[in-house]
Amino acid sequence: MSAYTPERETTEGTVYTVTGGDWDAVVAGAGDDQRMVVNMGPQHPSTHGVLRLVLELEGETVTSARTVIGYLHTGIEKNMEYRNWTQGVTFVTRMDYLAPIFNETAYCLAVEKLLGIEVPERATTIRVLCMEINRIASHLVWLATGGMELGALTAMTNGFRERELCLDVLETITGLRMNHAYIRPGGVSQDLPPGAVEKVRELLETLEERVPIVDQLLTGQPIWQQRLQDVAYLDVQGCLALGVTGPILRSAGLAWDLRKTQPYCGYENYDFEVPTATTADGWGRFQVRVAEMKESMKIVEQALDRLQPGPVMIEDKKIGWPAQLALGSDGMGQSLDHVKKIMGTSMEALIHHFKLVTEGFRVPAGQVYVPIESPRGELGVHAVSDGGTRPFRVHVREPSFVNLQSASAMCEGSLIADAIAAVASIDPVMGGVDR
Repeated sequence: MSAYTPERETTEGTVYTVTGGDWDAVVAGAGDDQRMVVNMGPQHPSTHGVLRLVLELEGETVTSARTVIGYLHTGIEKNMEYRNWTQGVTFVTRMDYLAPIFNETAYCLAVEKLLGIEVPERATTIRVLCMEINRIASHLVWLATGGMELGALTAMTNGFRERELCLDVLETITGLRMNHAYIRPGGVSQDLPPGAVEKVRELLETLEERVPIVDQLLTGQPIWQQRLQDVAYLDVQGCLALGVTGPILRSAGLAWDLRKTQPYCGYENYDFEVPTATTADGWGRFQVRVAEMKESMKIVEQALDRLQPGPVMIEDKKIGWPAQLALGSDGMGQSLDHVKKIMGTSMEALIHHFKLVTEGFRVPAGQVYVPIESPRGELGVHAVSDGGTRPFRVHVREPSFVNLQSASAMCEGSLIADAIAAVASIDPVMGGVDR
């Protein structure tokens, strides 16, 4: 037997003398009344970006968890004060880079509310179409990254494979895979190109076949269940106290979805359900997000059926660029011949277009707050105008920033391995947190 006796006390703790080879006794003795503080991140594959978690451990149990942010600060909100209202779209689209269409839509709805204008019906339908495809793509990234962190590598490969299909469609419509700057104040930058509707329908057929397969792969998997059930618990009272929204709140049983409770973009005209669960844990959030993907597919199909010919930009020459109005006036995605024609035959239109692009349009003085339902919860834009061509202030209520406050409540008292599952179930995007 080995001897294991205290030798002396220091400010760091007790120093022990060990003789022999009984290392189990060493571990058992050294663990008494001692806690360890470790940094998880900011460079860590399981922190969903440059997030730092300061964990205080007692053995394998997390006794304290603190989140440290700010490593990806971009200054987007401040930079917007030096750009005109249209240029602001290129900034906000980079906040939550997994849900850029939602950033653009929320911002544009706020600008349009200040202007007191109504967006053409076709443009509104296209916005809904793009948002729901983007919601599916965002949830697929959550499924892929969360699966990878918990050891379900097939979920990772399948999730990213299906997301690529969604990004291909968004690239067809907007011209870019991410950071689209497609939604503009007054409508969208251009109409759907030829073949886009057919490509969306092909996407729906593929997703309707493959999403249930991923669901079946994980739902009945015992290891997946054990890693998520009764892990990262946060009930309705906890969510409301912290301001947590989105799938986390709905997994606790409260069917709060702004598309239903405070409809925008004509969502009241679409037939869909708000998935909920009652477990208030990581398992419930998994079930809610998978069900939301299926509901989004229903909305996309309805949006395709609702598409009618018409303009995609408000026909107000004080706001819409003449080139945009010419390009989308018949709602059929015409070629650039329209642009060349208006630029070559009307000097006034050319001058007006130049002034709108370089200086921007004026927005009446006032302030508004417009919330929408992003894949992570309530995304709200508080926009303030002093009557000029630039925002006086734009502040964003970003769901990742708010939801991340729940990390401590979810992690404390659990095992350190469950902290990984907790952060994954929150699904934070640090581009939105550190804006």
